[in-house]
Amino acid sequence: MRAVEFSAYGGPEVLHEADVAEPQAGPGQVRIRVRASGVNPFDHKQRSGMMARGATSPDGPVVPGLEASGVVDQVGPDVTGVAVGDEVFGLGSATHAEQAVLRAWAPKPPGLTFEQAAALPVAGETASRMLGLLDAPAGATVLVHGAAGSVGQAVVQLARQAGLQVIATASESNHDWLADLGAEPVTYGGGLVERVRALAPAGVDGVLDTAGSQLDDLLALVPSPEVVTIANYGAAERGVRFTGGGGDASAALARIADLAGAGGFTIRVARTFGLADAAAAHALSESRHPGGKILLTT
Repeated sequence: MRAVEFSAYGGPEVLHEADVAEPQAGPGQVRIRVRASGVNPFDHKQRSGMMARGATSPDGPVVPGLEASGVVDQVGPDVTGVAVGDEVFGLGSATHAEQAVLRAWAPKPPGLTFEQAAALPVAGETASRMLGLLDAPAGATVLVHGAAGSVGQAVVQLARQAGLQVIATASESNHDWLADLGAEPVTYGGGLVERVRALAPAGVDGVLDTAGSQLDDLLALVPSPEVVTIANYGAAERGVRFTGGGGDASAALARIADLAGAGGFTIRVARTFGLADAAAAHALSESRHPGGKILLTT
């Protein structure tokens, strides 16, 4: 089958198409024929060697990708409730390929395209996990830092679904759109503390950080380190909770599927690329301002 892979760490140019062996679904897994796959920051961190702990190249060729949508073509042992031919979206590995194995999935809502569905898993599961860790009660006010990114969009929507008041940092070009999602937008950068306090004179009850910047300002806005981050790896020493995984992914995806099917959850898709143009997709994702989710289609 066709897949995107890299054999050396580096920039987007190390990605290339290759013929690789078909993956096989193991216990608790399904294999799908991929229709669309999301490009995430983890993918280019992995490809660049940022997570390699000093190694100059991986042990062998690596196919990136954490999420996809498609049609089930193989069901692993001990898996129930899904059959060959079902349309699903979910989380897995090596999803930048014509076939991929998923470890957690949910039915694709009939009203969504495969591209729309492929944009949901990582953002939706991550946002669910962040909100679960913060555990703010309905009526509380939270700040979502980096709200225009895929995870930020998801956090805003799920927070509003949970009855939270949301202040959201983003560039001005995204303010109207975030307001449509139910947030009060503010610009990031210098003066953030004053701008947020003007909107919430009583203070904010928690911060959900997807950007990894302005930690001093974020901590100044809460009476104790009620901050959850997915982007600031060194923040734990200051009492911030860093989360990079865990939780019940299947339950989170099932809830996201229900919300998306009812029109209550969406992730904006910025652009789609074919597998042959994976390098361009990674480059756009790394620009940090792609305007929405970047997808590869097969």
